[in-house]
Amino acid sequence: MATVATVRGPVDTGDLGQTLMHEHVFVLATEHLDNYGRGAWWDEETRVADAIGKLRALVAKGVTTIVDPTVWGLGRYIPRVQRVVAEVPGLNVVVATGLYTYDDVPFQYEHRGPGLVMDIPEPMVEDFTRDITEGIADTGVRAGLLKCVVEHKGLTPGVERVCRAVARTHAATGTPITVHTNAAARTGLLALDLFAKEGVDLTKVVVGHAGDSNDLDYLMRLADTGATLGMDRFGLDLYNSTAARIDTIAALCERGYADRMVLSHDTACFMDYFGGAWDQVQELAAPNWRYDHIHDDVLPALRERGVTDGQITAMLVGNPRRYFS
Repeated sequence: MATVATVRGPVDTGDLGQTLMHEHVFVLATEHLDNYGRGAWWDEETRVADAIGKLRALVAKGVTTIVDPTVWGLGRYIPRVQRVVAEVPGLNVVVATGLYTYDDVPFQYEHRGPGLVMDIPEPMVEDFTRDITEGIADTGVRAGLLKCVVEHKGLTPGVERVCRAVARTHAATGTPITVHTNAAARTGLLALDLFAKEGVDLTKVVVGHAGDSNDLDYLMRLADTGATLGMDRFGLDLYNSTAARIDTIAALCERGYADRMVLSHDTACFMDYFGGAWDQVQELAAPNWRYDHIHDDVLPALRERGVTDGQITAMLVGNPRRYFS
């Protein structure tokens, strides 16, 4: 049986169970937190306890694995995640390596790499590979997937460099990829074309945020490459309503694509994008953008639309297992 690295250690892919394929525990940039959050809107113990409670409640819904694609650029800090997971029995958390940028690479890579001031092999490949094979920093936790972004700006030089580094790390390690895309700009096509040219196994790619689109032709074109559609922003109605997302998934299931979709919310226990106003944002602007929305609201609605239990199991269990196998 194949295994996948998690915060607790290797887990047989057959034991992943119900899996939400794109959730965050914390989106919390260290520099932002250390300079402006502590003593203002951040209390470590309160937020850790809150995360433990939210994830225990998710386990009670039947979820046994979440995939957390929080990487550099989103505030990855594994020790805090370890604290939380240690207090949530029955939950596997798969963490990621890679880089989150819409445009340029961080300054720490700008002058290092092939043909640059420090002319060396691509350092991102070395760094991502270390996270996968040895562990992230000194935590001993190994990354179980790679993450990159192709947003509305498309393949800028920085974005292309990151995506190629991710593709080459995948080729060397076999680690699967999730790529954040912009559905309105149809950047999933750009990402998959680049990956194909780099020799990536597209069955090991999740096209993140594909569910923001209701364009069936676009979505089927992505899925027909072998890639998996990330229907992963349930509750984030700013990009697409829950009703429209359900209609789209039901239509794709009718067309035989249940084996090419995974489900999630892309939410978190806390995000610092709003300073300390995360709770208010969830309550007032996005009340369904929470970990239990799929189980409480979406799955019953899908069943009403004729989506079968077998198709739901494929999206929550079988497809994630295959992706990591």
